[in-house]
Amino acid sequence: MKQSAIPNPKSEMEYSAIRNPQSAMERIPILKMGKFLLVTIQMDMHDRLALALQDDLAERICKTGARGVLIDISSLQVVDSFMGRMLGTIAAMSRVLDAETVVVGMQPAVAITLVELGLSLEGVRTALNVEKGMELLRASLGPWAKGGGDGRAGAEA
Repeated sequence: MKQSAIPNPKSEMEYSAIRNPQSAMERIPILKMGKFLLVTIQMDMHDRLALALQDDLAERICKTGARGVLIDISSLQVVDSFMGRMLGTIAAMSRVLDAETVVVGMQPAVAITLVELGLSLEGVRTALNVEKGMELLRASLGPWAKGGGDGRAGAEA
């Protein structure tokens, strides 16, 4: 008996995952901490993973109503122009979705590289570590950082 020529989308996805398991499973974890999302980048990122992170963050901000995004890049040893632009894009996207972004843990070599590449990371706030980044987010959000109401500006507790 001849097999059907019509492709089965589910088995196509399964075949793709078997053929390239990293593409199906490789994601940067996004943790929710109260009204904030915490992203810890613990590996050098390739372009596809960076784009997936942007999409995942946008979805999580909308789904959770997060008011702040803290991105820890302390494990990153190298950054290129794409990665620098991606951080700027995440900050801009978060602002549009009513969330502040703080990047923490930037290594001196990474900061030097970004400046040499001419990337000022406009609109990206930075802090030395996660603790200082959380303080910065709490201070910038005022009473909404503690919860109450729906967590959005102008909401009444």
